Parts: sequence; structure tokens; C-alpha cells
Amino acid sequence: MKLETKRLFLYPISDEDIKQMIENEPKTEIKQAYSEMLQGCIENPENRIWYSIWIMELKEKTGIIVGDFCFKGPSKNGIVEIGYGLRDGFCGNGFMTEAVKAISEWAFTQENVNIIEAETSDDNEKSKNVLLKTGFKFSGKFGEEGPRFQLIKNL
Repeated sequence: MKLETKRLFLYPISDEDIKQMIENEPKTEIKQAYSEMLQGCIENPENRIWYSIWIMELKEKTGIIVGDFCFKGPSKNGIVEIGYGLRDGFCGNGFMTEAVKAISEWAFTQENVNIIEAETSDDNEKSKNVLLKTGFKFSGKFGEEGPRFQLIKNL
């Protein structure tokens, strides 16, 4: 499976590729998150797309990865949550806005997805701007990381 935007290819990676990312990740909290995603893929092969790490690869320069994102499990009560991050040197180019828009559009075509949620740290203005640019609204709630945002499907 591969999604395509103007400048990016977006696709989930294999369990072996996730294992490699875990081995190469220096940050403990990211390593833990990747490990949880891998466990979700292994335990839920029929729904692995909702647990896998998805890569953001430049179309014009094959092999150049600008970031990654994930869904935090399949829809629960019509809601899925996304998480995302850019690699150093790729911020400020609109890549994440482009990716979040595309994955949101794709998620809304899937069965039983009516709301997409995301959470960002309170001081991460860039992440908040990505969410606001792509139509997310502050939900009025806070999670472990900070404010929660929602994008509601137009029915």
C-alpha cells in the first residue's frame, strides 16, 4: 500500500524494517513507541496498517526519508489517533502538513473512521500549526503530552 501526495510517498513498513528502526533509534521514548507499534503489528496482523510505522519519502529523491507517522491502533468508536515526526533538516517545508492532510483523507475513506485525533506538547507550536492548517480543532481536552485536537469527517 502506498499513498502519494504532490511531493511524498507515504507507506507502512514491514516488521523487519520496524525492528531496524528500533535498533537505530537513540531516544528511549521513541524506541519504546516503535516497540509498541511493532507489538501491535505482530499481535494484530489483520489490522497491522493501523499499528505500523508509515514512512514519508520524497518522490523526487527516492530513498530520502523526511519523517514518519502512525495511527495508534484501529478505530475505536469511530475515532483513530495519529502521531508524527520529521527528521532533522526537513522542518519548515510543509511536508508534515502535506502528509497529515493525505493520511486524514485516506483514514476517512476507511470503514468506521469518523474522527481523527492528535495530541501535541503544549509548547510545540509547529505541530499545533500543522494540525490547524489541516483542519483540526482543539478538542478542549488535554492528554499526557498536552492539548488534543480533532478532525471530524464531513458526513
